Amino acid sequence: MHSPSPEMAQPQMPRHWYTHLYTQVIAAIVAGVLIGHFAPSTGEALKPLGDLFINLVKMVIAPVIFLTIVTGIASMRDLRAVGRVAGKAFAYFLFFSTLALIVGLIIANTMRPGEGLNIDPSTLDMKQVSVYAEKAHEATLTGFFMSIVPHTFVSSVTDGNILQVLLVAILFGISLAGLGDRGDRLLGLLEDVSAVFFRLVSIVMKAAPFGAFGAMAFTVGKYGVGTLANLAELVALFYITSALFVIVVLGTVARLAGFSIFALIRYLKEELLLVLGTSSSESALPSLMAKLEAAGCPKAIVGLVVPTGYSFNLDGTNIYMTLAALFIAQACGVDLTLGQELLLLSVAMLSSKGAAGVTGAGFITLAATLSIVPTVPVAGMALILGVDRFMSECRALTNFIGNAVATVVVSRWEKALDPAVFRAALKHGGAAPADPEAGFQPAE
Repeated sequence: MHSPSPEMAQPQMPRHWYTHLYTQVIAAIVAGVLIGHFAPSTGEALKPLGDLFINLVKMVIAPVIFLTIVTGIASMRDLRAVGRVAGKAFAYFLFFSTLALIVGLIIANTMRPGEGLNIDPSTLDMKQVSVYAEKAHEATLTGFFMSIVPHTFVSSVTDGNILQVLLVAILFGISLAGLGDRGDRLLGLLEDVSAVFFRLVSIVMKAAPFGAFGAMAFTVGKYGVGTLANLAELVALFYITSALFVIVVLGTVARLAGFSIFALIRYLKEELLLVLGTSSSESALPSLMAKLEAAGCPKAIVGLVVPTGYSFNLDGTNIYMTLAALFIAQACGVDLTLGQELLLLSVAMLSSKGAAGVTGAGFITLAATLSIVPTVPVAGMALILGVDRFMSECRALTNFIGNAVATVVVSRWEKALDPAVFRAALKHGGAAPADPEAGFQPAE
């Protein structure tokens, strides 16, 4: 365990409200919406700001995940515990991912948002969705499993494929743990390197307001707030369904695990605002891992559950898939039988894993699902292409919260969560601890 630095031990002066990251991100989002609405061409031109920030975050994601998993597993030494954690995590992912798909199916059949539109599929422009359909064709289940294994040890990190990093890190961590005392020197070195990368994350996060500003200005500038008007019912239904899933389903899970979902959301408010601004849950992944470790979740569990959840525990994406697929069917006048809807659900369960780690995974996954269920026209995706960007924000937020809850729950199942530290962190409400950058330090 490293001794605290002198500056961390000294009391800090209270921070002004405008120095908090969440305040700056909120201001940036509002400014981005205003620029995009009143000066659309300027808003579109600001897209590189959002892309630049996301690329900065992606630059550190792979090494942060690798170092967190390796040091976590190596320090556990009990390899049976690693297998037990992975088993519990996948059982959780399978249950709640399936539940999210079923919730989307039920809501779509009950509210029927596409009914009455009477769209003729032959009048739709397939060119708009051809790129997504092509990517969906490539995102097969076999291709997914083949893509897990990297070409070289180093390429897993340089390519930025989360599942490849996960595989290599687990194997490396198990190997290091098997060395016993001989591996202590390397473990200590990796822990020091890990501290450097988490400090780097804290530096990168200072650019978050600029990234949120650019991404939001581009979204509103290109698609326009008015785009929501035509498909407002579908967008509103998706947001309401996702909110209910978080509050009711995940809220119940949280309560059974002994904590409040609202307290967890408040603790992660900076990260959630960042996800909202960039429409990408990956942008807050390193910060989420650091926050969960700081809240008392063991490093090994955080390292295993969070990255894996980004591919296998996509609650928001699953709700979106069944809701959007049935909306398209209803809008095109296609009546699906119960058997066809269950087939749609089964295919969605598989295709959501096949598109993991692919840019625009939500829309690509939808294309993959519809292409296997020919009754629903793939061309119907053109109906929701204009508002997909707005729904991607809700998908990302729901996925993010779902993975945070999963990590805490698995930590509780393992009896590895420090209740006092966790309660203190949630009571803190996500505000910065004594040292403003200490929240980004790996748990010791």
